[in-house]
Amino acid sequence: MIEQTKKYRTSVVIPTKNEEITIADVIEGCRPHVDEIIIIDGHSKDKTRDIAENLGVKVILDHKKGKGEALRYATKFVTGDIIVFIDADGSHTPAEIPKLIEPIIKGEADHVSGSRLIGGSSELHGGFDECFRLMGSSFITACINWKFNVKLSESQNGFRAIRTDVINSLNLKENITTIEQEMIIKTLKKGFRMAEVPTHEHKRVAGYSKISLRKVWIRYIYSLIKYLK
Repeated sequence: MIEQTKKYRTSVVIPTKNEEITIADVIEGCRPHVDEIIIIDGHSKDKTRDIAENLGVKVILDHKKGKGEALRYATKFVTGDIIVFIDADGSHTPAEIPKLIEPIIKGEADHVSGSRLIGGSSELHGGFDECFRLMGSSFITACINWKFNVKLSESQNGFRAIRTDVINSLNLKENITTIEQEMIIKTLKKGFRMAEVPTHEHKRVAGYSKISLRKVWIRYIYSLIKYLK
């Protein structure tokens, strides 16, 4: 960890749902870089919770409303000054956590998002679903950049770090994955400093995406318009 982190306490929140194959590796990968690990579980049917508890990690059940609600609920249990959100499917690299929190530690940012557009992705290409995801994400990011006169490369990556006091002031509402864009929009709207660093997105080691674009795309557009006002 970078030297300045000694005066900060960092917590990582890992949302899970049936991630028994990858969760141990993600937990152990996070340990050297954070002070606290919290699993917020979506009522997994496999051994995800057992594995996490056997590794000595705090496990909390969400309210079955989606990833957004899970992240909002998990922040109530965090004790760190900085919260890192990382996915449990192996697509994010825990070793990149120090790079993600560094702008906060240095006092240069309040909220830092990992960018797959500048860090590379092994997943976000190759098929029509990936094409539509990329186009939709780019459109939303362009709208955010235009509204707030910033130059973000993306707005949807779940790998991010934010000061705990900042996220607690945002009054987040989204229950699903739209929380990521809501978090960025409200950060900028309230005058906090937003930054991004390159992070690489790997292919999922196992499992599948919990997002169905056909079911949620309208919510992405609705929440974009709602929070940009």
